[in-house]
Amino acid sequence: MSLLVVGLSHRSAPVSVLERASLSADAKIKLLHDTLAAEPATEATVLATCNRIELYADVDKFHAGVAELSTLLAQHSGVALEELTPYLYVHYEDRAVHHLFSVACGLDSMVVGEGQILGQIKDALALGQELHSAGRLINDLFQQALRVGKRAHSETGIDRAGQSLVTFGLEQLAVGTPVAEWARGKRALVIGAGSMSSLAAATLARVGVAEITVANRTAERAERLAEILVASGTGVTAVAIPMAEVADELTRVDVVVSCTGATGLVLTADDVLAAVSWGAGGLAPAERGAAPDPAPRTPAGLDAGVLARLVAAAEAGGRIADAGAARTIGAPADAEADGCPVGLDGRSALTGVDANSLELHGTWADQGEAAAQRQPRRSARTQAHATDVRLALLDLAMPRDIDAAVHRIPGVRLVDIESLAEASADAPMAADVDAVRGIVAQEVAAFGAAQRAAHITPTVVALRAMAAEVVAMEVARLDGRLPDLDERQRAEVTQTVRRVVDKLLHAPTVRVKQLASEPGGAGYADALRELFDLDPQTVASVSRADAADPKNDDDPGRAS
Repeated sequence: MSLLVVGLSHRSAPVSVLERASLSADAKIKLLHDTLAAEPATEATVLATCNRIELYADVDKFHAGVAELSTLLAQHSGVALEELTPYLYVHYEDRAVHHLFSVACGLDSMVVGEGQILGQIKDALALGQELHSAGRLINDLFQQALRVGKRAHSETGIDRAGQSLVTFGLEQLAVGTPVAEWARGKRALVIGAGSMSSLAAATLARVGVAEITVANRTAERAERLAEILVASGTGVTAVAIPMAEVADELTRVDVVVSCTGATGLVLTADDVLAAVSWGAGGLAPAERGAAPDPAPRTPAGLDAGVLARLVAAAEAGGRIADAGAARTIGAPADAEADGCPVGLDGRSALTGVDANSLELHGTWADQGEAAAQRQPRRSARTQAHATDVRLALLDLAMPRDIDAAVHRIPGVRLVDIESLAEASADAPMAADVDAVRGIVAQEVAAFGAAQRAAHITPTVVALRAMAAEVVAMEVARLDGRLPDLDERQRAEVTQTVRRVVDKLLHAPTVRVKQLASEPGGAGYADALRELFDLDPQTVASVSRADAADPKNDDDPGRAS
């Protein structure tokens, strides 16, 4: 076994790099084609999720394999190799197996124990099988990874160590309030109709939202998801809308979950600002398709004239539109403990402030934010209370669907992949994690033993084939020397010779399989070939026949 994995994940790379390195469906196909065309790799598949990009391959040369796989990842991700290299990790042979099994169990996930990764591993295997890039090693490895992941979830309480990314994200939006209590009666918008978006919609329905609107570029998929939600028995109302109506829908919903394959932003800061401005002040949400108010309302607590002066001050100084002041509007009192140099201590003090003072205030606010960034960042749970939020946004896409700048808008709460990573870093680990680690260690040892034993099997088969040929030759010679033997006598002699040969070979072949399954046992196959002068071509032909046997692929006993 010469298994090699080269990749990057949320543990090794910042979100900004993962976003840029994400692979589209076409890019994954091209990556696998080019990997097989590369000299060191004989089979491969790619595991690409919002939190990781990993290329698995069977290689005949380690250093050449690492160089080739790293280069291919850079080429197809669009991130320069010199920029990508510091964030790449490499695992080889047993360490590569250990890594994948840990991933399958959720030990390497952003939220420990989440089960979504099992479906993504299954998709990676299916892609390799569809493209015929997954051979015996990759098939065996990924099928056992699925089995190990299911075993971990069924035999331990790893599910209690973490939740699905969707559930964990909703917990962050709820800010300490039970999710079911927070979600009860809310109206939700789900953007996208893929596996993650479907999981999000199902989770929202289960926790008690009253209404779900699904938007997707392919209308049929959105309609199908809405139908499934209605038929789920949760009592939720679900409808599908075109993507063109998302901006209007934002004005009437309380929660948005987005996870699409778009390469650009789906929701900009302007989209969100317009939506919360429309719905501020406790007014009834506008009906879908209604004519816009000629004088849209500004976010609650912020006078329209002040907002205009903020924008003017920003334009005059070349700064971002809120000039640092919008952050102050909803900030807790302790954020201003050091004292603003112009005495701006809250939303009421903004009225009548000139642009120069706002600019000075913005400088102070930005300095305070920079200082805060140098300190350990507080969990997103502590930044605002759920009851203060007009619009809650959960962005599970990579690259991101929702402009990160929306966190500056009063009344808006954004939870994205980056903030989930920060929150999960402080999450308590369940005791069951140790049990799962034990399962992973056992399964890695078993997989390695099975692979090493399988490596010597063609040699053992070739040895027994040679012995059978020798028996046949000697029986034929006996027929020439003793032509008077009847059929019964000839059969008895033949059977006796075969029993002798089988008994002589039985103990050595059983023992050599046992030895070969242990670490360092690969050399026993070479020893057998040398001792019995076996033809290497015969051994190779047995290996090819074994690999080509359809009974050896997609074995139900191996499948997850």
